[in-house]
Amino acid sequence: MIGTGVFTSLGFQLGGIQSVFAIMMLWFLGGIIALCGALSYGELASAMPRSGGEYHYLSVILHPLLGFLSGWVSVTVGFAAPVALSAMALGKYVNRVYPNVDPVMLASIVVIVIAILHSFTLKGSARFQNIATVVKISLIVFFIGAGLMVTIPQHISILPAESPNSSESWKAIFGSSFAVSLIYVSYAYSGWNASAYIANDVDNPRSNIPKSLFIGTLIVMLLYVLLNYVFLYTAPISELKGQVEVGYVSGMHIFGAKAGNVMGMLIALLLVSSVSSMVFAGPRVAQVMGEDLAPLKFLSGTNKNGIPVIAILMQTAITLLLIFTSTFEKVLLYTGFTLSLFTFLTVLSLFVMRIKANNKSATYKTFGYPITPLVFLILSGWTLYHTMHDQLTESLYGLGTILAGSIIYFIKKPNEN
Repeated sequence: MIGTGVFTSLGFQLGGIQSVFAIMMLWFLGGIIALCGALSYGELASAMPRSGGEYHYLSVILHPLLGFLSGWVSVTVGFAAPVALSAMALGKYVNRVYPNVDPVMLASIVVIVIAILHSFTLKGSARFQNIATVVKISLIVFFIGAGLMVTIPQHISILPAESPNSSESWKAIFGSSFAVSLIYVSYAYSGWNASAYIANDVDNPRSNIPKSLFIGTLIVMLLYVLLNYVFLYTAPISELKGQVEVGYVSGMHIFGAKAGNVMGMLIALLLVSSVSSMVFAGPRVAQVMGEDLAPLKFLSGTNKNGIPVIAILMQTAITLLLIFTSTFEKVLLYTGFTLSLFTFLTVLSLFVMRIKANNKSATYKTFGYPITPLVFLILSGWTLYHTMHDQLTESLYGLGTILAGSIIYFIKKPNEN
C-alpha cells in the first residue's frame, strides 16, 4: 500500500484546498474508506479464496461481464498504471537530487529490472518484497520522528477552531475540490485489497487474507495521517503546492540540503518497493483470467516454477508505454477513477452475496455490516460523482477503457463454465 500516493499527492491537493484541517481530514477519511473496503473484502475473500480479486468476485456474484471488465481494467492499466506512477515518482525524486539523470529512462530501467526479478521463483519474489517493505516502513517511521522534532516548524493547527477562518475549513470539506482530492487519497491507499489478488499463494487464505487486509490498512492509515502532518508541519504550503516531490521538499527543511538529498534518495529507494508489489500482484489477475477465458489463454502461461511470465511481460510493456507517453497527474486521476469504480461495485456485491446466502463458507463476516460497506459506498460514490464532474477528460478515458473491454467481451464472448 505505502508508495507513490503518499509521497506525491499532497502537492496536488493543496492546489484546491488551503486548510490544514481539511487536508488532514482528507487523509483520515481516505483511511476510513479503505478500512471499510478492507473489512468488506475480507468476507468476500473468506467465502471465495481464489486469486483474481474483483475479477473473481464480480464474475461469481454479479455477472461474468462485470468480472471480465474489472479484470480487463486490471490487466490493461489497473496495475500497470500504478507501477508507472511509482516509477515516474522515483525518477522525479532522483532527478531533484541529480538533475542530469533522465527521470523517464531511470523509471523504465527500474520497471524492467523489477519485472526480471519477479520472473523466477515465488520465494525469491516474496523475500525481496518483504525486505523492501521492512525498509520502507522503517524509513517512514524515522522520517515522521525526525519531522516532529524539527526546531523551526510551521505554525499550523489541525483544529478548525484555531484556523484563521474556521468556517472556510468546514466548507472545504463539503466542496468539490475535497471530493476530487479524495481520488488522490484513494489512490494513495490503493493496495488495501492487494492480498485478495494473490489468494492462491497465501497459506490458509480464508483466515489470513481478512487479517492482512484489516491490519495492513490500519497501520497504513496511521502512518499516512502522521506523514502528511509532518509534511505540513515542516515545509511551507507555498513550497509544497503543485509539487510531486513533497517528501523531498519536506526533507530539505528537516535535515538541511545535504541530508535532505540523502532522504530524497531514500524515498526513491522506498518507491522501488511500490513498483515491486504491483509487478508481483498484477500478473496473478491476468493469469486467472487466462485460465478462465479462451481469448486470454495466453496470459495463463507460466514457467517451471509457476510464475506467470507472459502476464508479467505484458504488464511491463503497458507500464513502459504509460511512462513514455503520459503525465503523472493525468495517469493518477485516470487510474484513481477507474479503480474506484470497480472497488465500488465489488463492495456492492457483498450485499448481493448476503442476499443469495453465498457466504456460508466464509470464516470471517464483515464487522459492522451493513454500516461498514454502506459507508464505503456512500463516500466512494460521492468521490466518483465529483471526479466525473470536475475531471471529465480523465474520467472519460477510464470509461473508454471499460467500453473497449465491453466490445471485446461481446465480440469474443468467453464460454462460461
